[in-house]
Amino acid sequence: MRNFDLTPLMRSSVGFDHLSRLVDSALTNDSATAYPPYNIEKISEDDYQITMAVAGFAPEELHVTVQEGTLIIAGRALDETGEQSFLHRGIAKRAFERNFELAETIQVGDAHYENGLLQIDLKRVIPDHKKPRNVEIRSSAEKAPSVRSIKASAA
Repeated sequence: MRNFDLTPLMRSSVGFDHLSRLVDSALTNDSATAYPPYNIEKISEDDYQITMAVAGFAPEELHVTVQEGTLIIAGRALDETGEQSFLHRGIAKRAFERNFELAETIQVGDAHYENGLLQIDLKRVIPDHKKPRNVEIRSSAEKAPSVRSIKASAA
């Protein structure tokens, strides 16, 4: 596989560190990142849901954290008590941490655990100042003072 060095692009930009991480994670093809499997579903125009298959984990062994625009889902198995002897152990219960980069407008809602599936609700909330708005068109007779006329009268 080819390796891409994006360092020259990052030298001439400020504040786009997260972009570098996103591109780097997209180009990294690591089989360890396939565990545990998950779905990202669009429920409605502004609602999403992440469903992660975490069979074998109890709810108290799972941790969901939101930190600086990143959703972090981690699972750490508690120490099993008692002696068990397996002839075959095919159910993976290894520790994991999966990160999801969130857009600024995405808020994390509730998390639900049922039948070995962890579901996390996400909602897009667009602030009023970013929503489209209509600008009223006035006639020349009802013209509001412009920025220039306000500055001229103040001087």
